[in-house]
Amino acid sequence: MTTTWVPVPPGSPFPVQNLPYGVFSRPGELPRVGVAVGDHVVDMRRLDVPYAADFGYPELNPFMERGPEAWAQVRVRLSQLLRDPAHRTDVEPNLIPASQVRLHLPFTVADYVDFYASEHHASNVGRMFRPDGPPLTPNWKHMPIGYHGRAGTVVVSGTPVERPQGQLRPQPERPPVFGPSQRLDIEAEVGFVVGVGAPHGRVPTSAFPEHVFGVVLVNDWSARDVQAWEYVPLGPFLGKSFATSISPWVVPLDALQHARLRPPLQDPTPLPYLHESQPWGLDLLLCVEWNGTVVSQPPFSQLYWSPAQQLAHMTVNGARLRTGDLFASGTVSGPLPDQRGSFLELTWDGRDPLYFPDGSTRSFLEDGDEVVITATAPGPDGTTIGFGEVRGRIVG
Repeated sequence: MTTTWVPVPPGSPFPVQNLPYGVFSRPGELPRVGVAVGDHVVDMRRLDVPYAADFGYPELNPFMERGPEAWAQVRVRLSQLLRDPAHRTDVEPNLIPASQVRLHLPFTVADYVDFYASEHHASNVGRMFRPDGPPLTPNWKHMPIGYHGRAGTVVVSGTPVERPQGQLRPQPERPPVFGPSQRLDIEAEVGFVVGVGAPHGRVPTSAFPEHVFGVVLVNDWSARDVQAWEYVPLGPFLGKSFATSISPWVVPLDALQHARLRPPLQDPTPLPYLHESQPWGLDLLLCVEWNGTVVSQPPFSQLYWSPAQQLAHMTVNGARLRTGDLFASGTVSGPLPDQRGSFLELTWDGRDPLYFPDGSTRSFLEDGDEVVITATAPGPDGTTIGFGEVRGRIVG
């Protein structure tokens, strides 16, 4: 069966071929695990599925750490329950309209690493800030570059983002000052959620699906003026660590098999530990809305370093991998001006402000501005797999 007895509106991001996991609650109830299908959330703890007790927790971590065999068993059983009308009487009482629930952070974040894996993004940044030199640093095409972020400031979509304060140096010839960031930015990214840890690290690219549970959307908010003053010589710190927003639904890797493709050709050939026998490029198309206006559609398919290579590099030195680790792609940008995944690039460091239908202009975020990032991928049976959204509004 390719359809479901659950009413799924045309164009829904959550067809029965998707079945993303999240954590939800209703007024007066404790948070627990659910699965999205159409405009409903399935209360998983009440269903006849394997490991049903895991879904009574307010996080996905207990289920994620069970591994791929358990993930597959639950997915197969849940698909049967939602596709076969014979199960409707038992399942329907556990379908809750999505409009009645509150969504929470879907998993407890153990560690957070953010990469810099888009050649187009890295090249744009290089052209802006190193106009007299090569766009890419000498190491960029030899390894996936990243930084270690703050797990405690990862928040779920819809959480207000308070404008950060820090040291700024608006006039290069004068000492720094302290105050609120005036160059607040976004980074449209894709994040990967670790289910099965590796106590001794060194996860090869071939083992990517044995460890990664699923995919979320990420907005790695960035204070560019704080970042510009602090990042030499050790890289991002307070300019990044104040907030990272993620979408509330974790799309399983199994839902993205039809979206897999080869990433762009890598030259020079990476070192052996980064070689991929089963390429993990993904055909995802992101969409960035700024105050309700679509300003960019970055293609994840253009990402130079794949998520499997990112995971291999992140652990090659023996660094421990844990259930709930989150690693993100870094800003996703394509070759065209309307495919850039940050406002830094879209406005070329503020030189070319964006114009909106109401006549207003923006170079960076102002208080009250709202950013929404969504994404889609091709799914089986001609469906479209959606990721929900990651939404955030700036407050002073």
